[in-house]
Amino acid sequence: MRTEDVLAAIATGLWRWDNASGVVTLDAEAARLLGLPAEPARLTEAAVRSRFHPVDWNEIDGVVHLAVAEDTLAEARLRIMDEHGRVIRTVRSRSKPLIEGDDYQLVGTLQEVAEPQPGTAARTPITGDWRRSREAFLLDAGRALAEARSTAEVLRVAASLSMPGFSPDGLAVFGMSGDRLTVIGHHGHSEGDEGPFTSMSLDTDYPAAEVARTGRAIYLPSPEEYLRRYPMTWPLAQRFGRRSWAFVPLVVAGRTMGAWMAAFKHPVAFTPDERSVLTTVARMLAQALARAGVAESERELSLGLQRTMMPVLGPGIPGIQVAARYVPTGGGLQVGGDWYDMIRLPGGSGAGRIALVIGDVQGHDVRAAGLMGQLRIALRAYASEGHRPDAVLSRASRFLYGINEGTGEGDDNEGAFGGLRFATCLYLEVDLESGVVEIARAGHPDPAVRMTDGTVLLRPTAGGLPLGIDPDTDYPTTRLTLEPGETLMICTDGLLETGGHDLDSGWERVRKLLESDGGEDLEALADRLVEAVHGPGSHHTTGPLADRREDDIAVLLLSRQGAAALPAPRRTMMTVAQAEPERIAAAREQLRQLLHDWSDADQVDSAVLMVSEMVTNVLVHTDGDALLVAEVVCGAESRRLRVEVADASDELPHKRHPGEMASSGRGLWLMEMLAHAWGVDPRGEGKSIWFELHEPPEHEPQP
Repeated sequence: MRTEDVLAAIATGLWRWDNASGVVTLDAEAARLLGLPAEPARLTEAAVRSRFHPVDWNEIDGVVHLAVAEDTLAEARLRIMDEHGRVIRTVRSRSKPLIEGDDYQLVGTLQEVAEPQPGTAARTPITGDWRRSREAFLLDAGRALAEARSTAEVLRVAASLSMPGFSPDGLAVFGMSGDRLTVIGHHGHSEGDEGPFTSMSLDTDYPAAEVARTGRAIYLPSPEEYLRRYPMTWPLAQRFGRRSWAFVPLVVAGRTMGAWMAAFKHPVAFTPDERSVLTTVARMLAQALARAGVAESERELSLGLQRTMMPVLGPGIPGIQVAARYVPTGGGLQVGGDWYDMIRLPGGSGAGRIALVIGDVQGHDVRAAGLMGQLRIALRAYASEGHRPDAVLSRASRFLYGINEGTGEGDDNEGAFGGLRFATCLYLEVDLESGVVEIARAGHPDPAVRMTDGTVLLRPTAGGLPLGIDPDTDYPTTRLTLEPGETLMICTDGLLETGGHDLDSGWERVRKLLESDGGEDLEALADRLVEAVHGPGSHHTTGPLADRREDDIAVLLLSRQGAAALPAPRRTMMTVAQAEPERIAAAREQLRQLLHDWSDADQVDSAVLMVSEMVTNVLVHTDGDALLVAEVVCGAESRRLRVEVADASDELPHKRHPGEMASSGRGLWLMEMLAHAWGVDPRGEGKSIWFELHEPPEHEPQP
């Protein structure tokens, strides 16, 4: 009797599905089971698909792909529907894929099975509670693995997975190093159990080695099957007392990166649905391990770049204390264009001189980090040659401009100024003996000084364009004196703008942090600054703009050690140039900050009015710039404010009697009325106009 006749006698049909042509061949019994005339037929895939319940078709599609990938049988239960969409019977399909290159043919059988009793839910591999449990498990597993950030976290998540109905009690993740099998991690074994499997040749007759070598899963449902297929390595597995094993390839982007072993103390049949779950988990595990590997490589590279590009401040320099912090942006390669540096300068007398540099190259990518490294080296070279601050920045700007020209970047690149990369920079030379600081600024935030009494002032400094925009930009120099006990802070805009702040509101936040310092050393202060603007607490104190953390942070603190015998004067100094009349407003604000704790608010308003009048007179009646110097000196019973405005003109001011409608001529009359003392002092070149105010004696002197 023919095989076809035997199968027909037991109501079993034969079918062949050609994936390349999309043609399905049915014998007479298979056609009958699909609700077609009982005769051999050749149908299109679409015609056959119309006979299956849509839910079951989607399931069989996944089972077939799994069988093709693993070269195993595809088994499923399918509901057959008529032309009106009614279920007429349920059949079981068992088929074997015959792989031919990238295409395959499925050859299998169809057999009718009994319908479930009315009112009961079918408990088949593709329907019912098991299916819902499987979907919920895979969703949870996918979420947990997607959130793992390191290889150790991925392994912990894999060990905690509880698969529906057949959870393994032993797991191992194998990787490949050249032609050797390695153990990345394991669970459910004792320490040292991985020894025999570490550095095993891929040619070894061991399931994980074969899976890593071939990329095909291996299922061993019983110890007898393990012994039959792998007699040489069975003794290695026998001592663990397991009953079933699944070895599944870890595949990412078509490349096998290792194998995953799931071992069970109870027998597992490895049905198509169970294999589907294991294969899906293995794919998610492989992707999670790949992501973790990339992230760990990036972190290692970032740390290496930071160690290479960020200076080690080295041993303490007598007379000063220095602290610095660099915090990279949160995403991607964690290194960007921010940098700081400290340079010992040649020459000088006594304790010598140092240079402090802080800057920010536009961008947060590898090119920004590379330009930062080049620019830092160039600045160090120019400083070591003995150039003054303005010359150092001018040369650095020409250097960066030349690099931009050499790259030939076009307008289609991202970034301002036609794709050119520019950099902001603040360069300071500090005389360690006198405390004199000379500053040149290229589009960078101004420095801040915390005085001995805790007052913190932003020091307005003259500046030029950022480096790399115009090769002929000039960078004027500003001079100030850092008294013993005072602390200088310079930073990049990331410290100010992080957390949704702009430069103004960000500065107010940082100023309050500096003023609240309780005598801690600079290292602790640097940590507190970074933690306050970048740590978890900053999420609750965001600024007026949208919360953002995309910028690097660099901050450098310098403090002169020692203390004067008497409280040091609180002093500020700034230049208002003829071409910058808008800086008169900055001068008024600087004076208000200097007098932030002055007891008489009317005196503060009077001082601000007189300063505005004095500086305006210089800009209107002379051709030079105005130099403003203001200081608060503690006396025995009260404090005294002295303000001087100097210019290069020899013409002395004199009192006038302005008419009722006159818009000028009242400056000296104001000082006569508002100041406790005032005067005009001729100098060798130019003159100085000054006034003094005495705080009411009930004010307690500041320490």
